[in-house]
Parts: sequence; structure tokens; C-alpha cells
Amino acid sequence: MSDGVNDKKDEPGHTMEIVGEVVRGTPGLVKLAFGAWVRGATWVVRTTVNTSTDIARDLANGEPPATVIRKQTSELRTIALRALGMREDNGDQPAPRPAPTPRRSPTVGLADQGKELLRRSADVRFTVDTHPAYARILADLTPDEARILRYIFMKGPQPSIDIRTNRPLGIGSELIGSGLNMIAEFAGCTYVDRIHPYLTNLNRLGLVEFSKEKVPPHRYQLIEAQPKTTAVMKQAGRAPKIVHRSILLSRFGEDFCTACLPTDGYGFTRPEDADDDGQA
Repeated sequence: MSDGVNDKKDEPGHTMEIVGEVVRGTPGLVKLAFGAWVRGATWVVRTTVNTSTDIARDLANGEPPATVIRKQTSELRTIALRALGMREDNGDQPAPRPAPTPRRSPTVGLADQGKELLRRSADVRFTVDTHPAYARILADLTPDEARILRYIFMKGPQPSIDIRTNRPLGIGSELIGSGLNMIAEFAGCTYVDRIHPYLTNLNRLGLVEFSKEKVPPHRYQLIEAQPKTTAVMKQAGRAPKIVHRSILLSRFGEDFCTACLPTDGYGFTRPEDADDDGQA
């Protein structure tokens, strides 16, 4: 047979023509079964040229259709049934979900990590310059939050006030405004109105603490004179109660700032006791 004919036999379209002729020439139940197989496997035959070529070649060489089916169907049938979600042994039943791949217990992995840490702690040659969490913390900070950390690091604890309604003996007193401060303004934050989410995140990371300790009284005066503060005072009604608090770095936060945040050229040195209002 010529090369042109052989090339044509290798084409998927020619393959389907031969398969169709065999189906039409096959009587009775064999024809029905083979036709059903062809319909179910057409999508596979069209996308699997090598398998189609084998089928066409076997049929063209005169092999009985049943033999061809037994020879080539197994893999195609498996693929088709899996694609349809059916079981191979019973086509009308959904295939069972594959058993989950056994996973290593997280506890085992954690125990291995703990063992490795203890091994390194016993090695006098092993040194760590900074805490390994610092890199992850930096990724969780916004630029404004970095400014806040640097400012508190340089200027020390910052004044913060809570405003409550005034009730006899404090019974039934309601908190109207909490954590009012001027940190964002002094730190030079781009988004001053986001100071509370910023401080919440810094506290979550263990860098900032909210303390009941007070700073020098005169440092609260500027906060109390701010329009946002006077508006909250009006909401609290007559003679609102003002509670003085402070916001400061944790020891961990101080270490973090020392290791990660540059302070050269910031404009002022770090005092032991910050008693001024500061400038950005």
C-alpha cells in the first residue's frame, strides 16, 4: 500500500471512518455493544491519536472487532469511566472517592522541629543575631506602622485617654471613646484616621502595649484640646470622665525596633523619660 494511504490511515478522521464501517458491518448485539463503545470512547479517540491509529490498523488488517475491543478498550474504558465518575465493575454506580493520602501527623513535625531547636541550643557554636520572627513581623507591617514604632521607640510612652459618661460612684458609666491619642500625627503617618487599626495590629504582634500607667499630666492637655476629643466629650454628656492611660512598646517591641528600624537622622535622640509632645 502506498505511503499516501498509510499516512491517511494515521489520521484520526480516517480512523473514525474505518470504525464506523466496522460498526455498520457488525450484526446484532455485537453491533450494539461496539457502537455504544464507540460513542463513549469518541472523545478519547479524537484526542489520543496513537491509540486511534492502533485501532484502525488492527481493523484494516482484518482482525475481528471483538478482538480489537478486548485489545484496546481496557485503557480507554478506564479513562472514560473515571471521567464520568463511574465504577469499572458497575457502570451505573458512582465511583468511590479515592482514599485520602495518609498525611504525616503535624505533631510529629512539630516534635522534630522542637528536637532540632534543643539540639542547636546545646551547640555552643550556634549563634542567632536576631529573633527569627522579625522577618515575618516586617511583612505584616504597613509603612505607617513602622513610623509609629519608630516614633514610640524614640519618644517613649505616649499619652492616651478614655472618655466615659460620669455616673455616681462610677456605677453604670459607659465608655464613649477609648485610646484617643496623637501618635499618628506626631509620627507623620499618611493615614492618620487609621491609628486604631494600626495600634491593634501592633498589639497583636506583641510590639505595643496598652497600659493603665500614666505619663506626666501636661502631656494629656494637647489631646484633650483636639476637635475629635471635644466631640466625644459632648457625646458623653455633662462633666464626662476622662481616664488617663498610655501606649508604649513592649520589651519585644523595643528589641524589634533596635534590630530592624533605622533611627539615624530621625531628628532627635531617645530620652529616658519623654516629657514633651514631640515632633514628627
